[in-house]
Amino acid sequence: MDARGENGAGLELKHLRYLVAIVDTGSFTDAALELGVSQAAVSRTLLSLEKTLGVRLLHRTSRTVEPTTAGVQALARARLLLAGADELVAEAASGHSRLHIGHAWSAFGRHTTEFQRRWHHDHPDIELRLVRHNSATGGLAEGLCDLAVIRSAIDLKPWSHAFVGHEDRYLALASDDPWARRRSIRLAEVATRTLALDRRTGTTTLNLWPHSERPAVEHVHDIDDWLAAIASGRCVGVTPQATAAQYRPDGITYRPLRDAEPVPVHLIWRRQDPHPASHAAVTLAIDLYRVDHPTHPRG
Repeated sequence: MDARGENGAGLELKHLRYLVAIVDTGSFTDAALELGVSQAAVSRTLLSLEKTLGVRLLHRTSRTVEPTTAGVQALARARLLLAGADELVAEAASGHSRLHIGHAWSAFGRHTTEFQRRWHHDHPDIELRLVRHNSATGGLAEGLCDLAVIRSAIDLKPWSHAFVGHEDRYLALASDDPWARRRSIRLAEVATRTLALDRRTGTTTLNLWPHSERPAVEHVHDIDDWLAAIASGRCVGVTPQATAAQYRPDGITYRPLRDAEPVPVHLIWRRQDPHPASHAAVTLAIDLYRVDHPTHPRG
């Protein structure tokens, strides 16, 4: 940290730590003992801080040290900045001891629990965290995860990526819909209904149907809007098996789509500085998905 005060001096985290130590211990002497420096060093550092900020921060007597009005404000800000700096150091130190996998709607579908169990067994020193983020890259572009599960048709070129497997498509509909009594639905039949469609993170596009036989569309913004539109009965939804496995609220039923191409599932990660455990995560995901479509060509 290096902020410039009125006299051009640099503001450092050390200045803030000394200020907090003086106030918390109640004296320059005790602050010096806590910080492991001389009392003269504490005094010089505080004086430097006051010169940098251009205000007096402490009322000092032979027995007490009390913050001025400006000191109270500076102390509150100093505590926030120091806490943030400590968190940054802790996160950097533990960065490779955690693996964050992002997703927009679902992590690994019906394989999610088994993925978590195997990961905990095989990699007990690397904490696994699944992160849901409503973006096309599942939070990877936003810096929220190390890898992301991708099912939507995004450009994979900017990322390192690996094909994991396929998931069958399902139709989501209100549980009191007449179609809910059927064992499966044909894709062409869906064209007669209104389709809930998420253009940002959804896996369904109108290209599934011939141009002249496409369903009416109601656009939604995320999985919660999608579920609400379907539960109301005004829409149906087409989605991968992962959604059917993870989201089963009251009022919604899922039925297989007999003649729809399955959805390819990829893991993506940053080309530069990938997490050391990325390969292990990809290998485990591929192993779990292999049982679903063992002979289906890779996407």
